[in-house]
Amino acid sequence: MKNVGIVIALEAEARALTPRKLRLGVVEELDGGVRVHICGMGLAAASAAAQALVESGVEALAMYGVAGALDPELVSGALLCPREVLDQNGERYATDAGWRRRLGAGLGNLVLRDEALLTVSAPLLTPQSKADARRDYKAAAVDMESAAVADVARALGLPFLALRAIADSAQDSIPLPLAGAIDSWGRAQALNMAAALLLHPTLIPRLPHLAATMNRASAALRRATQAAGMGLAFDH
Repeated sequence: MKNVGIVIALEAEARALTPRKLRLGVVEELDGGVRVHICGMGLAAASAAAQALVESGVEALAMYGVAGALDPELVSGALLCPREVLDQNGERYATDAGWRRRLGAGLGNLVLRDEALLTVSAPLLTPQSKADARRDYKAAAVDMESAAVADVARALGLPFLALRAIADSAQDSIPLPLAGAIDSWGRAQALNMAAALLLHPTLIPRLPHLAATMNRASAALRRATQAAGMGLAFDH
């Protein structure tokens, strides 16, 4: 059994992979040769996590979690395992074709999309910013970490895969005050959230929809993990 390293940005995303409570910011070992690092959001955090996993002895790297849709046809809960990941500088990283095929076969009747995934340095919070990114990069979805992990994998000649479930659609907006009340690991900061809602009470009706999109994405990731295993079918 080969060791697989999985980078996860958010604490909530990790709960879709395993019910076990994992520490943040360190390499944790799970069953079946799977090692996980919950790193927090962003390129630098993801790169450092990938390096830490490599130093722990993994032989493949994966990025796992949720993403935002750029393609208007991608709905919340859709699963994406991109053929390639690209960054805002136009750098392109191919994912491992054999690993993608094994994952797709392991998912049974779950539909797995394979269009390109864009990694950005700052979140896209509005439908217009998503439409602009779709026009400029022709990607189906967006995240803030995958290209950094792909870069580490390519530099070291390791197989790389990304599995993302769509949370917010291309038409969804994420209000800036709410985004500012979330920490790097995706946890709501109670005082900041209360202040945001006090100053912007019209945001309160938006909360159930935003929570529902995240719940649908998490459920899709959980179904995929249950079907393919925590190693995401790398060694099948």
